[in-house]
Amino acid sequence: MKKIIALVLVLCLALALCACGGGKAKEESNVIKIGVYEPQSGDNGAGGKQEILGMQYANYKTPTVEVGGKTYNVELVIADNESSNDKAVSAATKLISSGCSVVLGSYGSGVSIAASDTFAEAGLAAIGVTCTNPQVTQGNDHYFRICFLDPFQGTVLANFAHDTLGAKTAYCLGQLGNDYDQGLVNYFKQAAEALGMKVVTAEFPENNSDFTSYLTSAKNEGADVIFAPCSISYAQLIVEQADAQGIQMPLLAGDTWDSNAILAAAEGKNVQIYVSTFYAEGGDPDFEKGIKEWLNSNSEAMTNNGGNDMIAAVSVMGYDAYYTALEAIKKAGSADKADILATLPSVTLSGVSGAIAFDDTGDAIRDSAYIKQANTSDVVWDFVTVAKVG
Repeated sequence: MKKIIALVLVLCLALALCACGGGKAKEESNVIKIGVYEPQSGDNGAGGKQEILGMQYANYKTPTVEVGGKTYNVELVIADNESSNDKAVSAATKLISSGCSVVLGSYGSGVSIAASDTFAEAGLAAIGVTCTNPQVTQGNDHYFRICFLDPFQGTVLANFAHDTLGAKTAYCLGQLGNDYDQGLVNYFKQAAEALGMKVVTAEFPENNSDFTSYLTSAKNEGADVIFAPCSISYAQLIVEQADAQGIQMPLLAGDTWDSNAILAAAEGKNVQIYVSTFYAEGGDPDFEKGIKEWLNSNSEAMTNNGGNDMIAAVSVMGYDAYYTALEAIKKAGSADKADILATLPSVTLSGVSGAIAFDDTGDAIRDSAYIKQANTSDVVWDFVTVAKVG
């Protein structure tokens, strides 16, 4: 019996050594994995898919990176967080167990915050793309982001409502418990009240489909503008129901409404829609020509972009985020997640969306936003202005 046990132990040891050898071979392979932590389903699925498109186009253009004189293939590993804070940990865990060196995402501040501790425990750096709530980077040293923040965006939108639209009363509507909605409403309210505006706030529950009572309340309150920084799925309903009720006051929103899905909902309708966002078409003709050609040659990408080749600002940001990650890998001279995390604070990049650099909190140093208006006849976004604060 002892001999049998000893033989079993020897066999186990041999298998273990083989397993270690397999791990060593995998470690020395020519693939570096970049995690993509984004929604592909749920309320923010449409926006998440467009954000991923920018990363995929960047990976199509630059599928390799050179580290230490060796060329590595870059693989995007995508995990769907389903636009749900409850699914955040499992999606983040998938990327960690896949051996990703750095993570990009997410579209949606709530899911970014919900997965933050999981990434921290794994020592894995995350580069936020369009998650604008300040809490994403607060109190940690592993989460970075390349977009502007909601205190800035809220102030820009309040200034625009007051100075350009002449609003004296604003009706603010956001989803109950949604970090992005409630954060942006709060910062808009602070800035608007500082300008002497009256602000009325309201919240709708998850999965709400009837906004009639909220729109009626906005009219009864004498609002000059409705500020509704919610997800695309809710925004489409608000646009349709505002038109049905004959709402004449402008609808104002943040970056989530900058989508061809919103334009499709507004087509032919008598509504005014203004959004703040990260990019406006015409800013980089060479980039735009390339990504449009790619979209038109890729049926799946075209579908994920809403069926046309209109360029979403979130796609531009996804593109810049991919190159930010590549720059961190090159500067670190390593695919090791700890080396990349240590290097990221000093990474700079001249992106399509502008210069990218990080402050001490890991936030992008941004000082401007684009304001665009929905052209409901031509079904395009018309550039209005570049807005700054201070």
